[in-house]
Amino acid sequence: MPAQPSAKRPRTPRHYAIIGAGMAGVACARTLQQAGHRVTLLEQADAPGGRTRAVQSACGSHDAGAQYFTVRDARFAQALATTPGLCRPWSVSTVRVLDGAGRVVSAAPPPGEPHWVAEPAMDALVARWATALTGLRTYFGVSRLSRSRGQWQVHAPDGDIAGFDAVLLALPVPQAQALLQASGIQTAWSGALAQVRMAPCWTLMLGFAQAVRPGLTTLGPQWNAARSTHHRIAWLARESSKPGRAQIERWTVQASPEWSAEHQNDSPQRVQDKLTRAFAEITGIRATPSDAQVLLWPHAQTQTPLGQPFVWDAAEGLGACGDWCLGHRLEDAFVSGLELALALCSNP
Repeated sequence: MPAQPSAKRPRTPRHYAIIGAGMAGVACARTLQQAGHRVTLLEQADAPGGRTRAVQSACGSHDAGAQYFTVRDARFAQALATTPGLCRPWSVSTVRVLDGAGRVVSAAPPPGEPHWVAEPAMDALVARWATALTGLRTYFGVSRLSRSRGQWQVHAPDGDIAGFDAVLLALPVPQAQALLQASGIQTAWSGALAQVRMAPCWTLMLGFAQAVRPGLTTLGPQWNAARSTHHRIAWLARESSKPGRAQIERWTVQASPEWSAEHQNDSPQRVQDKLTRAFAEITGIRATPSDAQVLLWPHAQTQTPLGQPFVWDAAEGLGACGDWCLGHRLEDAFVSGLELALALCSNP
């Protein structure tokens, strides 16, 4: 994590509980820990990473959530420099934009903005930064919060943890709202969260082991990533084109927010069949995949952000951060977590 901007060493270290070990939670936790505070980072999954999660298949890994990241904030660049060699530019610096029939209509984003990926998968970056945390606990699903005599208690099915000076929620907005409601908590910023909108996303992951034979390296189109205006699909990426990945041909396909919302309650098999047909229409790849699976992200992409980097109620000792504060990019999550931690170090 960056050495600058540095946080002041506190006269009296505080104990923070951070719920959610995605990019925002880890950035916030490491900054607070470096400043001398005690941090307990709680994650319900088996590992940190959040929406940088990688899914393993018989053909190799898929970046099921965040596909890549860009670097626009100098503090993010400084943080990345602390783990040299972990992230590399993805050569797909120009992304194709397709119409609904798979025809190329333009290219974006503008030249000069590299697409970065972590190796061997996108979740490696958050995982590496999390190794410095002394208070990380995985498989810890928080059911509610309570506060007594100025101290917070975190309740979970497997046991409670008490003695926190403050609690920070590094969760998607709907999950943060559900936890506050389950806890009977109404904070000063609860109303602001109601303005945030997040969309779901169905993700399809396909592998084609049959492409691994002499004289055949890839199937279908020559491009490796594309945005699409197809009514079902918004994004396609050839995972095997990313640096440090297995070379077996495989694709990650992300459905559009509108289609995902409409089909959020469909069975995984039905979604897989529909998205596989759309994938074939766009790419021309009509071979039967040797491996296929789908994953639903209920709260994948921010449609209406909060418009400020974090929320914090000093009187209650309760705050929240996440990409949804500023947008939907991975860097937005980093900046949100960092700025909340810096604010707490300056004015706890």
